Amino acid sequence: MVVLIGAGASIAGCATQYRNHGYVPSEEDLAEVVVGVDTRDSVAETIGAPSSSGVLDESGYYYVATRLKHIGPSQPKPVSRELVAISFDTAGVVSGVERYSLEDGKVIPLERRVTSSGIQDKTFLRQLTGSIGNFSPGSFFE
Repeated sequence: MVVLIGAGASIAGCATQYRNHGYVPSEEDLAEVVVGVDTRDSVAETIGAPSSSGVLDESGYYYVATRLKHIGPSQPKPVSRELVAISFDTAGVVSGVERYSLEDGKVIPLERRVTSSGIQDKTFLRQLTGSIGNFSPGSFFE
C-alpha cells in the first residue's frame, strides 16, 4: 500500500503543468486603438494598463503574456509568448502597434558585471595593519 502511494506521488510529481503569466489584449481590443489619434491615456483606458513601459522617456507600452511548461523538478520552459508593443511619438500619440511571438524573439544572455572592490583576499586585521605605514601624521593637518 505504501509503495503504491509513493509510486503515485512520484508519477504525479512528474506530470506536466502549465502556468500562464501576463496579459495581452485581444485583436478586437487592439482594433479600437487608432494610430495617429489615440494617446497614452486613451490606450490605457481602452485596453488596460501595460505590463511594462519603455525605459527611456516611456517610449512605448508593452503587453506580455507567457505560457510556461513545468515537468517535474526541471526548470520551467516557455511554450509560447506574445508581446504587443504600442509605440508613441514625442507628443504621446500612438505611432504604431506591433505583435511579436516567441519565434520572433532572441535569447539574450545576461552578464553579471561586478565591480571589483580592490580588496585582495585579506582579513580585516591584515587590511588594518597593512595601512599603518601608508599615511603620515602631517596629512591630518593639511
